[in-house]
Amino acid sequence: MKQSLGANTLAQPAPVWLIGSYDAAGRPNLATIAWGGICCSKPPCAAIALRPATYTHGNILQRKAFTINIATEAFGRQADYCGIASGRDTDKFAATGFTAVKSELVNAPYVEELPLIVECRLVQTVEVGGHTQFIGEIVDVKADSAILSDQGIPDIEKVRPMIFTPVIRTYHGVGPYLGQAFQIGKEL
Repeated sequence: MKQSLGANTLAQPAPVWLIGSYDAAGRPNLATIAWGGICCSKPPCAAIALRPATYTHGNILQRKAFTINIATEAFGRQADYCGIASGRDTDKFAATGFTAVKSELVNAPYVEELPLIVECRLVQTVEVGGHTQFIGEIVDVKADSAILSDQGIPDIEKVRPMIFTPVIRTYHGVGPYLGQAFQIGKEL
């Protein structure tokens, strides 16, 4: 029998994404988020949720764009820092040693050192309780060649993304390969 844990954010895992944006003065900023995911296939879109009090919230509303920089195990400390410090008074790129790259497609920066980047143009906002959900159309995905499979797509075992467990607030890596999607269930 299952035990009720109440209404909370225990759906696991959540991604660890660094959201790139420019402020009003054109300074690049990063914010670590966990409330995000793919929300549409055609057109390809991603959704992220931020509290209005965050610096990035205002940046995205003003610039109508953001990047999703997939945090990796190798950059765990930097990813955590970007969720602790505020861009209002901290240059997170300088503090972490990350290099800001100006996207040629959207009005937002991305992190050179992270191997997988998703560039998004803001298409919709939805107010949900204490958060605003930003829906961005994916205009491009950039990947370091070192993380690509033989088929030319990101290999999760080479990316080594970080994941997050809400409520208990812990970071983890991705586990072992379990099987091919839409195939292993055919055994039933």
